[in-house]
Amino acid sequence: MPPSPLPPVPSPEHAVAAISRWLAVESPTDSAEGVNRMMDLVAGEAASLSLAAERVPGRDGFGDNLILRAGPRTGEPGLLVLSHLDTVHPIGTLARDLPVRVEGDRLYGPGVYDMKGGAWLALQAFAAAAHGGAARRPLTFLFSSDEETGSPSTRGLIEDLGRRSAAVLVTEPGRDGGKVVTGRKGVGRFDVHVEGRPSHAGTRHADGRNAIREAARLILEIEGLTDYARGVTTTVGTISGGTAENVVPQHCRFAVDLRVVTAADGLDYAGRILGLTATEEFRVTVTGGMNRPPYDAEAGAALYAHAKALARDELGIDLGEVPLTGGGSDGNFTAALGIPTLDGLGIDGDGAHTLQEYGLISSIAPRRHLMRRLLETL
Repeated sequence: MPPSPLPPVPSPEHAVAAISRWLAVESPTDSAEGVNRMMDLVAGEAASLSLAAERVPGRDGFGDNLILRAGPRTGEPGLLVLSHLDTVHPIGTLARDLPVRVEGDRLYGPGVYDMKGGAWLALQAFAAAAHGGAARRPLTFLFSSDEETGSPSTRGLIEDLGRRSAAVLVTEPGRDGGKVVTGRKGVGRFDVHVEGRPSHAGTRHADGRNAIREAARLILEIEGLTDYARGVTTTVGTISGGTAENVVPQHCRFAVDLRVVTAADGLDYAGRILGLTATEEFRVTVTGGMNRPPYDAEAGAALYAHAKALARDELGIDLGEVPLTGGGSDGNFTAALGIPTLDGLGIDGDGAHTLQEYGLISSIAPRRHLMRRLLETL
């Protein structure tokens, strides 16, 4: 049976208009409704591209997920593309702080760089590979709903799909002028609750035990664990506590972010944080652990070499790499399983997680071509 006709190659103007439609649907992770609107949009586009789709209902309050399948139906391990459609930008960012707009080569909008631009161009590449007849392996594309919060509801799905794959391609944004990512730090997340004793701040001050003060001591201890030489960082990112200005606070809570280069350091530093102890008359409870295991460039060295050769021979591009970045992605999960994983294949640009986020329009066509050729030649 002859392959289906190839979808037309989108012009830059078409690409900008299409990605802008995605950006107009705000989809922060904590809005299952918004994420599901994005899934509806992508499912509709997948259908228009004659791609088979499976909707996986969300759980634990998160949005749905979408799986596309194409390519030859064989029993050999396939190729897995990973994209997420959730963003960090709250509802209202589009109208208030980051409207969709074009300024020269820059396309601005919530999540354009991280990572709707990359997800869109990968969908086009996936469709071209699916219908071109050159793909040698089964192709699977997962659009997930909760990556920005550590993929708590989708990790199992990602790992299950990964175990059936010969390689994994992740559409997180390109770095530093279009470099791909070949290694990432591991990420740990922890919640700390300190409990003291409440009292009136004026008449019974000596009776109280200030949970915020004890939390401040523990925060300095945690921040002191940062060791740049080892690539270990600890960050207390949020804190809350107290009930009123004239009450010695009974409770204080704060969140800790841990980044490590090696699995051994993950075990070590997670143990230190989980083992925090309070001084007398206070109680501390720590929950959490390592959320994303680290992976290094060795795991995907051959995959990167193949991508570098394709970029050189077909695009005239010297495809650089970032062998270690502090940010985590869903690629951490698959790489930790020993599956060759290449990350940072999405749109080039800058400003992830900020109100100056943009993607470079000129990067869309070459990144789409590279993704397509990876799907056809691996």
